[in-house]
Amino acid sequence: MHSIIRTIGLVILLGVLRVPVIAQSPYSFDRVYTANQVSNTVSVIDPSSNLLLGEIRLGIPYPNVLSPLYRGQSLVHGLRYSPQKKMLAVVSIGSNSVTLISTETNKILKTIYVGRSPHEPTFTPDSRQIWVSVRGEAYVSVIDVASMSEIKQIPVADGPGMVSFTPDGKLAYICSSFTPELDIVQTSNYKLIKRISVTSPFSPNIFTSPDGHWVALTHKDVGKVTVINTETQSVEKVINTGAITNHVIFTNLNKKLLMLVTVGGENKIRIFDVAKDFLQTDTINVGSLPHGLWPSPDGKRLYIGLEYGDQVQLIDLTRMKLTHTIKIGQSPQALVYAENAVTDRKSRAGLTPLNDTSATEVINLNAINKAEKSKGRLAVRPIGLADLVEQIFSYLKPGISYTLALSKSASPPFKADYEINTFTTDAQGKYNGQSTGLVKYTGNKNEKHLSYLHVILIEKDTQKSVLLDE
Repeated sequence: MHSIIRTIGLVILLGVLRVPVIAQSPYSFDRVYTANQVSNTVSVIDPSSNLLLGEIRLGIPYPNVLSPLYRGQSLVHGLRYSPQKKMLAVVSIGSNSVTLISTETNKILKTIYVGRSPHEPTFTPDSRQIWVSVRGEAYVSVIDVASMSEIKQIPVADGPGMVSFTPDGKLAYICSSFTPELDIVQTSNYKLIKRISVTSPFSPNIFTSPDGHWVALTHKDVGKVTVINTETQSVEKVINTGAITNHVIFTNLNKKLLMLVTVGGENKIRIFDVAKDFLQTDTINVGSLPHGLWPSPDGKRLYIGLEYGDQVQLIDLTRMKLTHTIKIGQSPQALVYAENAVTDRKSRAGLTPLNDTSATEVINLNAINKAEKSKGRLAVRPIGLADLVEQIFSYLKPGISYTLALSKSASPPFKADYEINTFTTDAQGKYNGQSTGLVKYTGNKNEKHLSYLHVILIEKDTQKSVLLDE
């Protein structure tokens, strides 16, 4: 009888002890990181709670960097993660640097300076090296992770955009931002073994499928994705994806291989079924100017950075539904999902609170003449007494000068009462740039400057207003 009572008591005790134990999320030791080009920070998100933990500060916010830069980094842009080393590699375009950061402590391990305007870092599959595309030059910089130093420069086509390796690490595929060419390099001897002509000269992003059978690269200038068959080392397919096609990635979901693409000009994520000859199966609307993206290892989640929204959004891929929006640093570019990035899931060591609390206002400009396709988009960020005005314009007249301005006019003809900046379009009628000005109040994000009623774009020679804010 006593043994039965003791047994029952033990079962009750164990039951009581088990009650407070809360099941851990499968994402508890993972992290999501974004490289933020305006705030010059790396934002750190806990995917188990989808909350911002804080930021790793690499420099002072842009455009305060207008004098000699003796310390800190500028234009934080590229980002990759090594699970073997629990290490981030962060590229800063303006300071020509690669910063290595411990994901356990969020501390900078070392900053390595390379050639002019590097763009993206990529770890080799064994994490022994980092290949950095030095876009302002015609080579890839090879960094030895153990010594944290550059050991090689590999000549490639002018303006390398990014590197992607085959899963076995034997070949590197390198796209270009200035040359309509994809280069294939043998990693054992760093020799260029093949050049493949592609559809445009501006390819900033490239990714290899998990099975190693496909390599996809984006063409931001013409809104396309090229798919390479790695067995034949030739172009398999060119897909029209939309204006400002930014990043591409692959993921497996329920044993189905998907290709995912951010389309910045349309604020969309496009999803393609690889087994169905890259048939587009879903389109998901997201926030302003999606840029970097990365799925969770189980393929169920997709995280996207919004360049003009200063946010990360989460899509549940099992339902193809946007579920979370997370405020982060300013102007996220690359984004990575880092599996097992930490051993202490509660630690916030080395992180600082989000300091970029001012809301960024996005202003859309549409053609006054509805028969025309021309359009523009502004991201207006308060910087002290002025605003940083980031701009994207398309479908304007090629090689023509335009003036972006504020107008007091309530109706046509609109007069440029306050000029923000003047620019000249490229051969495709596009412009992408930034300036400073006084566009809105800092107190009310929906209220424009008190004295002005409209944001307009004027063709400089004719003084004709062509675009008007909504």
